[in-house]
Amino acid sequence: MRTKTVLRITAVAAAAAFTVAGLTGCAASSSGSGSGDAAKGTYTFWDPYPQYDASSAWGKLVTQCGKDAGVTVKRTGYDTSDLTNKALLAGQQGKSADVLLVDNPVVSTLAKSGILTDTATNGLKTGEIAKNILGAGVIDGKTYGVPIGANTLALYYNPKVLEKAGVDVSSVKDWASLTAALEKVKASGGKGITFSGINTEEGSFQFLPWFWGADADLTKLDSAKAEAALDLWKGWIDKGYAPNSVIQNTQTTSWQEFQSGDFAFGENGTWQKDSAKQMGAQVITIPAENGGAAPVPTGGEFFTIPVQKDTARYAVTKKIVSCLSSGDNVVTTDNTLNYIVASPTLQQKQLASDSSLQTWVDAVKAAKARTGDNLGVKYPVISEQLWTAVQKAESGSASPSDALQAAQQAVDSKLSN
Repeated sequence: MRTKTVLRITAVAAAAAFTVAGLTGCAASSSGSGSGDAAKGTYTFWDPYPQYDASSAWGKLVTQCGKDAGVTVKRTGYDTSDLTNKALLAGQQGKSADVLLVDNPVVSTLAKSGILTDTATNGLKTGEIAKNILGAGVIDGKTYGVPIGANTLALYYNPKVLEKAGVDVSSVKDWASLTAALEKVKASGGKGITFSGINTEEGSFQFLPWFWGADADLTKLDSAKAEAALDLWKGWIDKGYAPNSVIQNTQTTSWQEFQSGDFAFGENGTWQKDSAKQMGAQVITIPAENGGAAPVPTGGEFFTIPVQKDTARYAVTKKIVSCLSSGDNVVTTDNTLNYIVASPTLQQKQLASDSSLQTWVDAVKAAKARTGDNLGVKYPVISEQLWTAVQKAESGSASPSDALQAAQQAVDSKLSN
């Protein structure tokens, strides 16, 4: 979930609600040649990577996969939220692209809107993909697409700050030991931890490791376990272990704080690993309340195949997606885009070429899909109320308990309508 392509998830949900009636059962028209010419011609591909042009490693791979399938791939890169809105509109108008690469929480929105084919229809293979990564694409027992890989969150740390405070990072195993480390850092004149607690999906994304690390459930925002997680963040702010700026920090501004060199820890994602290396920072998995790696949310995109009137196109589309999402191409692409690959076998191949990815592989193994547990399009509603509760608690306008109770009441009200 890179900041440049962060999902404006409530806007997407609103767009889906507006268009779903018109989309259900709608078959998109062919975006290129007819069924007799399906094995040649031009296939359209929309992705959320406008920063990569045709000369980039990604652009070259897309072109080559088209050539291997015997066709030309016309690729267009959009901002993530813009891509989702365009995909919804195109589906409504019967003009879907042949391939959509979308942020994983969007899969359920597009699938529920009737835009996507499932793997039983399009023939994409999912057998080698880790189930926790694939979970974002599973809705009501059907799978809609395959992941390009996963990015996620961990704790970066500054060895110099910890050394000055007399903290051995290996002692950080759970919430209690992490909080004790933050106390020592503050006592030594350093700064403790920075994260993104903003009232957007980024805030929910960064809170989920602590929420899930307390064994809390997204269908029960007002549970004692959820309260324990929010108490943790609020306690850090109140004691000065985390700055007040976390209330409005995006993942980018939080990272900029960590880059100052004053902070012991910074919660951030795979996409910052090269920047962290330059400043000498290292990384550990986020600890669960009672030890072990906390479940972290999977970021990253899914290749999906929209509904087409000319069903003969699916065979070629499958070849294109299979090329982009499997084998050596995945390893190369995911290194380029800062992802951990979706296949455990390929993860080992990644590690063989870059052993520094071990912590990230461990984090991805413990990860969960935000829309998993069949939450699907319920997730945006839940997430908005979760980040609202976090904001209330962080600012002191409500206690963690009251904020979470109000959040659950709002979810119940919205989902019952």
